[in-house]
Amino acid sequence: MRKKVDHIPVNTLPEESSRGIMLLRETFNGSPNSEQVERSHRDGGYTFIIQEKGRTIIEIDFQTHYIQAPAITFIHPHQVHRVLAFEDAMITTWIITEENLLQEYLRLLESIAPVNVLPVNLEKIAVLTETATLCMTLSEKKTEVLYHSILKESINTLVALILSQYLALSKSAEHHTRSEDITKEFKTLLENHYNSTKNPSEYASRLNISPSYLNECVKATTGKSVSSHIHQRVILEAKRLLYHSGKSVKEISGELGYDDYSYFTRLFTKVVGIAPITFRDKNRE
Repeated sequence: MRKKVDHIPVNTLPEESSRGIMLLRETFNGSPNSEQVERSHRDGGYTFIIQEKGRTIIEIDFQTHYIQAPAITFIHPHQVHRVLAFEDAMITTWIITEENLLQEYLRLLESIAPVNVLPVNLEKIAVLTETATLCMTLSEKKTEVLYHSILKESINTLVALILSQYLALSKSAEHHTRSEDITKEFKTLLENHYNSTKNPSEYASRLNISPSYLNECVKATTGKSVSSHIHQRVILEAKRLLYHSGKSVKEISGELGYDDYSYFTRLFTKVVGIAPITFRDKNRE
């Protein structure tokens, strides 16, 4: 039986980290042997992994990912995850809090989240590991007068390299269609307001376009309606809370902005196929 908690645990950065930046490079094999990473949790910052060798098995929002080297991974702070195992793995990983990220990079990270594990070729992994090695060296020079600034800038360079790989999967910005740009803006708004804003017209108003045009753009880009995206995002958070917390269905309903508990139950059942309490019972040992 999983231990019930009131909230999904958040792993904050340790006190010895440099004011919101943590960086490590190590080899692992077998179980993580750490309750903090083995339990389902969120991180108190934006998490990045460079899989240099071997394989890391990690569960992110109910999906198991096998990160086979060479590969990179980005985990958004809202994503619930846990490490299941390492297989002769060498990884470089870092967590950086929002205030340490360059605003341009923060905006781009929000626009692409959530993302999947991304395999990269040997040439690209070499550049990433070389940059990570330099960052590790700089992180040890704590007597430098501008130590934190130097570390912050170097980590942002690593973030930029990761970002460039993910962005390369899509068309360059100058070739984006109007529909794609609007859809990205909508998704960013949705991530920030899904628990308080449920009406598509409110998102359209924030974007200064009509609800019908917003729906047309989103459907053309993703194949799903605006309402569907809103429901899917809310239900993902509901699943996280049902699975990882001990809150009642009624408490979860209220937290996600639904005063009408019965309506929330019907919505969850329609989207998932089973009632909230059934989902909880089915997924708990």
